[in-house]
Amino acid sequence: MFDNVRSKYSSWVSYRRAIDELSRLSARELQDLGISRSDIKFVARRGLSS
Repeated sequence: MFDNVRSKYSSWVSYRRAIDELSRLSARELQDLGISRSDIKFVARRGLSS
């Protein structure tokens, strides 16, 4: 049970870190990556499943 909670928490931390890092990028940097601001959460979540 605790392994599941730890795993979920670790995934959430990674998700939040990805969102924070992508949010710090400029519009130009995001454009270079092919990401729009509205896609940040989707890209961060997709990154967890890769």
